[in-house]
Amino acid sequence: MDTQSLQAFIAVADTASFSLAGERLHLTQPAISKRIAALEAQTDAKLFDRINRRVSLTEAGRLLLPQARRILQLVEESRRQLHDLSGQVAGSLTLATSHHVGLHRLPPVLKAYTRRYPGVDLDLRFLDSEQAYQGVVSGAIELAVVTLAPRPNPQVESVPVWTDHLRFVAAPEHPLAGASRISLGELARHPAVLPGPLTFTRDIVVDAFSRSGLTIGVALSTNYLETLKMMAGIGLGWSVLPESMIDDEVTVLAVEHPPLLRRLGYLVHRERTLSNAGRAMLAQLESMRADLVETPDRA
Repeated sequence: MDTQSLQAFIAVADTASFSLAGERLHLTQPAISKRIAALEAQTDAKLFDRINRRVSLTEAGRLLLPQARRILQLVEESRRQLHDLSGQVAGSLTLATSHHVGLHRLPPVLKAYTRRYPGVDLDLRFLDSEQAYQGVVSGAIELAVVTLAPRPNPQVESVPVWTDHLRFVAAPEHPLAGASRISLGELARHPAVLPGPLTFTRDIVVDAFSRSGLTIGVALSTNYLETLKMMAGIGLGWSVLPESMIDDEVTVLAVEHPPLLRRLGYLVHRERTLSNAGRAMLAQLESMRADLVETPDRA
């Protein structure tokens, strides 16, 4: 089996589309079809069913998929280790980050890194934090800088770099905006706009209410904090935002509860051998972390 055919196979399996797989790999759809046909000939098995333009894995395809991922990971690990013998910080680094962290926390780190290591080909992927976790666990992503899970995966080393202090906010004209003291119970009686279900930030908020025996009525959800701010600001419900995002578009509610803390940092698989480029990125993040210890971050 050649690695190019395996890459095409994984891309089609992930996207359920030959055309989207071609876009991911910068190939034409006929080229993708040719590689899949070659792999099916090599394995003597049909890997995909195509019914009414819907592409799905066959039983043989489902069996091959985890093995294909493992093979490509081993090939990449071997290539990286051979390259790293030189000690140079070069090659490629697959780095995942969430939109909020990537826009508000990571730029100075990336700026310093790319200036210091111009030979690194940075494959930067914007994903939800939960997706990035899965990418690190599966081996598809070498390093992620995201919101850390409240309950970490034991396969993953998660190291906090920043702390977001989340505050309860609402539109200036919200019924609770002028109150001097608001209990969680009072807040729970009003609709909320929060990140989507199964997100780490949503878990943090829901857990705070659950410990008091309360449930939240969520009117709308989105995983983009900038959109949550807009929805709260126009009166669609109360929300939570990092202090760094709060301005005159929203009002901080006087809720009788300490600010909720959200840890942001980096993830690596405990059993993965990092590339020189990956180790250099960790050093850059650790330098940022050390600076923040000396100058506590409240943003």
